[in-house]
Parts: sequence; C-alpha cells; structure tokens
Amino acid sequence: MSRSMHFGVFLLGTGNHTAGWRYPGADKTFLDIKVLQRVAAIAERGLFDFLFLGDGLSANLRGHPSYTCRLEPLTLLSALSMTTSHVGLAATMSTTYSDPYTVARIFGSLDHISGGRAAWNAVTSAAADSGGNFGRTHPDHEKRYEIAEEFISVVRGLWDCWDDDAIIADLKTGQFFDRSKVTALNHEGRHFSVKGPINMGRSPQGQPLVLQAGGSERGQNLAARTADVVFSVVQDFEEAKVAYAGLKDRIRRFGRNPDHVTILPGVMPIVGRTDAQARETLNTLQSTVDSKEGLVMLSSRMGADISKYPLDGPIPDVAVPDTSHAFARTLLAKAKRENMSLRDLYNLTAAARGHWVLCGSVQTIADTFEQWFLEGAADGFNIMPPYYPGAFDDFVDLVVPELQRRGLYRKAYTGTTLRDHLGLPHPAVGEYPAMIRQAEAVAP
Repeated sequence: MSRSMHFGVFLLGTGNHTAGWRYPGADKTFLDIKVLQRVAAIAERGLFDFLFLGDGLSANLRGHPSYTCRLEPLTLLSALSMTTSHVGLAATMSTTYSDPYTVARIFGSLDHISGGRAAWNAVTSAAADSGGNFGRTHPDHEKRYEIAEEFISVVRGLWDCWDDDAIIADLKTGQFFDRSKVTALNHEGRHFSVKGPINMGRSPQGQPLVLQAGGSERGQNLAARTADVVFSVVQDFEEAKVAYAGLKDRIRRFGRNPDHVTILPGVMPIVGRTDAQARETLNTLQSTVDSKEGLVMLSSRMGADISKYPLDGPIPDVAVPDTSHAFARTLLAKAKRENMSLRDLYNLTAAARGHWVLCGSVQTIADTFEQWFLEGAADGFNIMPPYYPGAFDDFVDLVVPELQRRGLYRKAYTGTTLRDHLGLPHPAVGEYPAMIRQAEAVAP
C-alpha cells in the first residue's frame, strides 16, 4: 500500500481506564522507571511510531487516580531514550506556563539524545487550577491561544537558528562552527521578546515534531497552521470522516501539504479472542469504577457540575465549556444521536475519559480500523490501553499481526527518526517559520 497506518500509544498512569489499575495483573504505579521501560519495549515491539506522555501542572486528587502522581515527562523520556532505539518520544509542555527558549532547548536536547525521535505536544493548559502553582491568573481560552500561536512560532524559529552544517569542527583551521550559518532570532512580539540564537546545533530531525489536539475553532486553526500530528476526539465514524476532511482542507487552505499532517483519533481498544470475551473484560473494568471519580471526570468534560442531576434522567442542557471543547461537543453529539441518559454518558466517560471505546475481537477491531483508515476518517490511531502491561500486550500481539496480514501496517521500521516513521521530509532551515507566516497571512 502507498499508505501505512500510524500508531501512537498514550501513556497515562497505569492505564487509560480510570480503574485500570484495579484490573488483575495491572501495574499499580506510574513512578517506577522499570514499569515504563516495559511499556516502551512493548511499543517498540509493536513498531509504534511514538510513545506519548500527556501531562498536567496540578495534582487533581479527584481525577484519574493512577495519573495523579507522575514523573516529569522530559526527564522520563530522556531515560527511556536510553533503552529504546526506534520508537518516537513525545511529551506535553504548556505554552501558557513555560517559555519558548526553554521549550526549544529541552526538545532540541531530547532530539539529539534520542537520535531524532523527539516530539512536543503543545498545549495551552485547560485546567484553571494550574495558575495557582505559578503565581498567575489562568488566562481565558482566547488569550491562551493567542499566546500559543506566538509561542510555537518562536520555538520553530529558535530551532532554525543553526543551519544543518553549521558545526564543522575543522582541525586544520581551528574553526569549530561557521558563524555565517548561525543566525539570531531577534523576535519582538506581543507576548515574547527572544533574541537567540539557541545555544545548540540543529537537531537530527531538523526540527522536532509538533503535536496538537485543539478542538475549538481557534485550536483547529492552530493545529492546521503548526502541527505535524493532530490528535482528535471521536465517537462516530461519519462525524470523524467530516472532521478529518475538514481539517485536511483547513491545512490545505493555510498553504500546507495535508499529507504531511497525521491525524490520529484517540481510541481505547478492549481486545478479546471473541466479542463476548472483550465485553466481559470491559464489564470487569467498569464494575470497579469509583462513582465519585466518574462524576468528577464527566463534570470536567462537560464544564458543569453533573452530580446535581439524576443519573437516569436526560442529558442536561449545558454550554460548551472554556476548557474541553472537543470532548464536550463530541459527547453531547453522541448523547443526542443515541438518545442516551446521563448514566450512559457517565459510563462512557468513566471508561476512557470521553474518548472512543472500541470493544471486540481481533477481527472486529481490525475491521473497524481498516474502514476508518481506508475511508478517510483517520491516518492511524492514538492507542489508549485500558491498563498496562496486559492490555497493551494483547493489542501488539493480536491486533498488530492481523493488520500486517492485511497489508495495512509496517512489518519493520524503515528508518530511525520519528520523521522517517511518519514519512515526513527533513525540513529546510526557515521552512516551518515561513510556512507559519504564510498561514498567519491567510488566517481568518
């Protein structure tokens, strides 16, 4: 095939299911490097494009329990780079509570350390309680995206301050680098003033990749202008097709090649030898959900206190919040489409925090993935195992071989960098900043 399905794996606590840690044989800690090394090894065995570490900047004691205590992502990924050789290493860092120069250095360093496998998931930090840990007032949605647009542009510019061949280390002349190939950034913007150049040679990938997951209109525009990989929240095939086509068209209108942006819906696969066995696993997981945690998660996604409404009643009429636009919009659409009760929506959110749950046999899951991939709803998937390591092992050992048999998925890594895995070219110096400037010029 001319296209191959792409996979990321979402490393979220000891599993993406809120009660995954309670499943027999599941990991019980997200703080043990050996546990995380094992997950990384499974991903590499499954020929995954990348590991993805989400992050937050506050301790939510009423949220996903095994994710409350976690290691700082870049420290962790640097360690994992030493025990892996191919799988990409992606992590979240906030544009609201960081600064561009530091972000550019950190991800540039990871790219050098890993031999070209780094990716930055640029987020604006939706959780309002993050501000209290930085002595700041949390900006509103529009302000956060205004900051993010300039932030990403500055980081991209810093990554391009050094040409690929600027470091020459000529023993005869004693010249270590060619100063004509090192350029100061001299950025003066509304939110940032950054002189540059960065104190680091250009990274192995030219630039680390940028990941995005914005669901609002502003978020979609930011992704279309700046991202290499876009995560999406889905619940329905037809809706996903429309959203996929819409984002690809938006990318094209901003002057970019839509084939150079990979769209990965998030999905929690519950894999069984049969559909019935998979349902039994899901029922076991659901039976251990703490009802208070489930309600807190649903309230967070909906942007309203759901606990005051009867669970067996209709979905309350709530406005789309200033935080999780994509989740609220997708969940409300599914509830309306399927005439769901609030309890139905609660069960769905308690399972995968509002993401798509795909429960079935190897055949069922492979059939579904094939349809979405071939009929224009996805370029692959961000896999969200309900618990580690068993559920991830099942996916890699059962589903991956079936997709390979169908010619939908690679049988070996054909390169060493994350850009190689995703089929992205090595960018020329100035290519991304120029692309962003062009996109900004035509932005609505």
